[in-house]
Amino acid sequence: MDPITPIYWLSGGATLLAAASALVVAHHRREGVRLRREADQRAAQLLSDARRQADDLIRESRLLANEEVLKLREQTEQYMSRRRLEIDETEKRVTDRERLVNQQLERLVGDEERLRQRADHLQDQRNELERQIAEQVRQRADLREELARIARLSHDEAKTLLLRQAADDTKRDAAELTRHIVEDAQMRAEERARHILATVVQRYAGEYTFESTTASVAINSDEIKGRIIGREGRNIRAFETATGVTVLIDDTPNAVVISGFDPVRRAIAREAMARLIADGRIHPTRIEEIVAQVQREMEESILRLGEEAVAKLGLAPVHVETARLLGRLRFRHSYSQNILDHSIEVARLAGLIAAELGDDIEAAKRAGLLHDIGKAVTHEIEGPHAIVGADLLRQHGEDARIVNGVASHHQEVESEGPLGVIVSAADAISASRPGARSETMTAYLKRIESLERLGASFRGVEKCFAVQAGRELRVLVRPDELDDDECLHLARAICRRIEDELQYPGQIRVTLVRETRCVEYAK
Repeated sequence: MDPITPIYWLSGGATLLAAASALVVAHHRREGVRLRREADQRAAQLLSDARRQADDLIRESRLLANEEVLKLREQTEQYMSRRRLEIDETEKRVTDRERLVNQQLERLVGDEERLRQRADHLQDQRNELERQIAEQVRQRADLREELARIARLSHDEAKTLLLRQAADDTKRDAAELTRHIVEDAQMRAEERARHILATVVQRYAGEYTFESTTASVAINSDEIKGRIIGREGRNIRAFETATGVTVLIDDTPNAVVISGFDPVRRAIAREAMARLIADGRIHPTRIEEIVAQVQREMEESILRLGEEAVAKLGLAPVHVETARLLGRLRFRHSYSQNILDHSIEVARLAGLIAAELGDDIEAAKRAGLLHDIGKAVTHEIEGPHAIVGADLLRQHGEDARIVNGVASHHQEVESEGPLGVIVSAADAISASRPGARSETMTAYLKRIESLERLGASFRGVEKCFAVQAGRELRVLVRPDELDDDECLHLARAICRRIEDELQYPGQIRVTLVRETRCVEYAK
């Protein structure tokens, strides 16, 4: 081999190696550039994604912030609306109070003016009386001197004679004056009372009552009666035990009758039965649930009825227990007249009477509304309902005037003011007006017979007739036994007997008829 050939080979290999190294270096440089470019692109992409996510987060945060702001604004507006309503109600109550205070001030000013005029009138009467006394003293002295001169009597004898004559004249004048005063006062009082009652009755228009007999629940078909009874009667027994009433399932089509003495229990049973029929699930457990639910709702309804009665009359709120007792009166009746409606009616009539008399209208309405509240617990507490109601109102912090007006409206205690008389008159008007109450035929006939029997028991009475549904008693007397003056005394005696022995609404007029017939025959 030629010695130069390895050198060529070595130089060629070195050249190739240098070229390969250059290629490798160039390749690594291009790869680095590519990787750097890709890294820059990835970084740009990551930065763009980060910015987009940041924008999304900012947008969501703004949306949430806007929602919170809207929610807070809505809550703030609701709160401000409630506050405005409360402020309006407060302003209304303050305005009403100011109006009432102004009315009371005007009434007090009027009363003060009337008292001043009355005092001036009494002073004038006193001055006139002093003048008359001085005149009588002067006349008595003149008369004493004249008697002593004419009769030649001693001073003591003349004095005794003069005093006797003066005493007789004074008694006669006093009797005549008393008779005139009594007749005038009676005429004025009756005329004023008739005017007030006529005005009140004309201004008030009440509803007519109706006779309430049984409570019934309508059903769609008679098949439901079997489900109400249940297997071996377990459903109907569970219902009667839970409600305390009697369920009558007879041949009456499409109806179930509920019987019970307690009107509240009867109302609860009627509502519970209607809900069970509408629900369709009738079994002892469901019956107990429905009855308990209706009882709770009934208590709330009773309280609401009492509060509505107070609000209907525009009165100040009463104690919650007082309102609950008022609501219970909705389920009590007297001669078919609902007692709560009767109490509201008495309150309005009492307010009208108080307005005519110039008395406290609000106090009269309050006493009239609460006058029969004792009937809500009469079966629980012994005593007359007026006394029981007054004790309950006193326990609940009611005003002393209202308590006395309630206690005295049946004259069981002495009235300490005009409220008792006003409530008593309003109660009588509400109970005795036509259509207010219904009366059974047996009680009506018994009252008519008692009235006629009482009138016929007097001497000189020939016949008695009760007319105008017992509002008037016409008495025919024997003219040969009684004269006109005796007939007047007999009419008064019959009235006193009626007042003492009979119970009746309103008043009874007694009319005596005396007639003398003279018959002669000309021949």
